[in-house]
Amino acid sequence: MPDMSERSPSSPSRRDFLKTTGAATAATMLASAAPSQVHVAGRGKIRIAMVGCGGRGGGAAANALSVPGAEIELVALADVFAGKPADVADALTERFGNKVNVPAERQFVGFDAYRKAMDCLAPGDVVILTTPPAFRWVHYTYAIEKGLNVFMEKPVSVDGPTSKRMFELNKRAKAKGLKVGVGLMSRHNKGMQELKKRIDDGELGEIMLMRGYRMHGPAAFFRSNKKPDGISELMYQIQRFHSFLWASGGNFSDFNIHIIDHLCWMKGAYPVRAQGIGGRHVKEGLNGPYIDQNFDSYGVEYTFEDGAKLFFDGRCIDGCDTIYSSYAHGTKANAVVSASGDCGLPSRIYDGLRIDANKLKWTSEVKDDERDPYQNEWNVLIDRIVNDQPHNEVDTGINTSMVTSMGRMASHTGKEITYDMILNGDFEFAPGVAELTLDSEAPLKAGPDGMYPVPMPGQKGLREY
Repeated sequence: MPDMSERSPSSPSRRDFLKTTGAATAATMLASAAPSQVHVAGRGKIRIAMVGCGGRGGGAAANALSVPGAEIELVALADVFAGKPADVADALTERFGNKVNVPAERQFVGFDAYRKAMDCLAPGDVVILTTPPAFRWVHYTYAIEKGLNVFMEKPVSVDGPTSKRMFELNKRAKAKGLKVGVGLMSRHNKGMQELKKRIDDGELGEIMLMRGYRMHGPAAFFRSNKKPDGISELMYQIQRFHSFLWASGGNFSDFNIHIIDHLCWMKGAYPVRAQGIGGRHVKEGLNGPYIDQNFDSYGVEYTFEDGAKLFFDGRCIDGCDTIYSSYAHGTKANAVVSASGDCGLPSRIYDGLRIDANKLKWTSEVKDDERDPYQNEWNVLIDRIVNDQPHNEVDTGINTSMVTSMGRMASHTGKEITYDMILNGDFEFAPGVAELTLDSEAPLKAGPDGMYPVPMPGQKGLREY
């Protein structure tokens, strides 16, 4: 357990975008469309469509429209929930003016809206995929077919079959030369990039231990009460996607992926096995019992091929201490990787094993205009598109998503889970997701009491529920 000097509050993320601009914050699934114009590398306006109009999509679009020196126009929005595209269009127009050109006829609603959106883009334009990850492979398939560059949010998969599908799809994207960014923004944090270089140069010695913590109160749609009247089970689960494993991998995959990702990046390797524990302490609130599938406490031990360990602790309980940071310990020195949140500056190196101010060896220094990793990743993506340089982050995104899922599965089953076990497993959370319509049944069914199946370690073999 870290001492008080390692504790820090959570930091804002893309989810805050719509809240801070006065629009709705519910992250949901969308699709988009816009007028066609061929974009030639280095010439012309880049048009963007957004598939998924929640806080993540709005934040990504804001970053795209903020790329310095680039001529970019947002031309289409879509969602499965009526009203979401209009909310986002209003918020972005207020901020970016005529860079946003999304009249009502290009605000699409429905499960097929992603096709309508991408049909109106030209090869070389960009589609933003910020739906719950259950839909990622479906939308990526069509983006590749249409020859579109892509920005997709994390996670990019939540189980073995969809991960394999994404690996195969990405081979096609690479063959077409498509530029694809993934929202693992820590890798575009300039302070962390310098820390990574120093680690690779041997300043920490051999990394033996890493620690990551995301411990705070309930956030986003971590927990949910029984479905209210007036909304279908399917739409309720999409609306509150963090609560349901099929839609998002639950809060473990969605919340914890960034810290797991940047620690693996620092190590230069992915773990080969994981064991974990977890449970639900708070089962009922003022509005009745919670029906979501999440544990509110997780503890995972990841093991790398060389025997090094990564320990991750996650918690979503009110009234507990907030600990939201990450660390790497080597044979010569140790590092604060993220000082606060998923990738908060500064990164630091200390001699010895302790974080001792008297042994501070290095502190990251980053220019003011390079301090936002969300913006940095878009600056890089657009630069690669304009200059027709290779850029594809999807394989990294899949591997990180799988390693995160390893920890989740280990905690939910009570079994040691290897990377190969989950990648080659036969269980797919939502195999019929590509055929969903507004009238479809939900992939997850509630019981007569309105409660959903939950993980029960040791009782369901290798199934998480």
